[in-house]
Amino acid sequence: MDRAGSTRAVDDYLKVIFNLGEWGVGDRSNADLAARLRVSTSSASEMVRKLTEAGLVDHEPYGDIELTTQGRGRAVEMVRRHRLIETYLVKALGYSWDEVHSEAEVLEHAVSPLMVDRMDAVLGRPWRDPHGDPIPSADGTVHQPVARLLCHLQPGELGYVARIGDEDPPLLRWFTDRGIRLDQRIVVKEQKPFGGPLVAEFTIEGQSVAVDLGLQAAAALWVVEERPSAVRGDPRGCPYPRCRHLS
Repeated sequence: MDRAGSTRAVDDYLKVIFNLGEWGVGDRSNADLAARLRVSTSSASEMVRKLTEAGLVDHEPYGDIELTTQGRGRAVEMVRRHRLIETYLVKALGYSWDEVHSEAEVLEHAVSPLMVDRMDAVLGRPWRDPHGDPIPSADGTVHQPVARLLCHLQPGELGYVARIGDEDPPLLRWFTDRGIRLDQRIVVKEQKPFGGPLVAEFTIEGQSVAVDLGLQAAAALWVVEERPSAVRGDPRGCPYPRCRHLS
C-alpha cells in the first residue's frame, strides 16, 4: 500500500491517464478517468486527489491531469507489461486480438519484472502490440507514430492503418470478419451526410474493398501517411518515417 491507495488501484489509474493522452486526443479529466475505469466521477476525483498528494500527478481543479516524472515512469512500466503480455498471448499462446486485453489487465499485476524481460526477449523485442500500440522499452522510451484518427481524414486522403483501438472486443471481431488489420492501405471515399457512415476503401489481400464504417468503427482506427518500413537500428526502433521518441 502507499499513500494513494492500493498498489493495483494506483497502477490502474496511472496507466489509464497515460493511455488517455498517448495518442493526443481529448482531455484527461476526472470524468474521462471515471468512464474508462467504470467508476463514479466522485471516486475518480478522490483518487486523483490522492495521486496528486503522492506526487504522481499534477492537477488543478477542472484542469487536465498530467503525470509527473515519477508517475509517468510507473505508468510506462505498467503499459510495457500490459502490451508485452498481450503480444505474448497472441504470438505464443494463440489468443485472438479481441481476447487479450482483459487477460492482460489481470496478468500485468502478477508477473515479475524478470518474466516481463523474458517475454520481451522471446518475442524478439517487439515494437508494438497486436493493436498497434507502441511497447515501451525497458528504459522507458516510447516510439510513438505520428498518426491521425481515420474520421479526421477528408475524402480522397489515404493512409495506412497504424492502430486499432482495443477497448471493444466485439468491434475487433467485426474488423476481423472484414479482414481489416494493421498496415493496410486505406483511402477515404466519402462521408455520408447527416451522421451517416464513413466509406473507406481498404486493400485486403491485394483487392480493393469498400467498407461502410460507423462512428464507433471510424473512431477506433488510426492512420499514418506512409507504410512502415523495416525496423531502423535496434529492434525496438520505430519503423515509421514520422515518429516521436518519448522518454
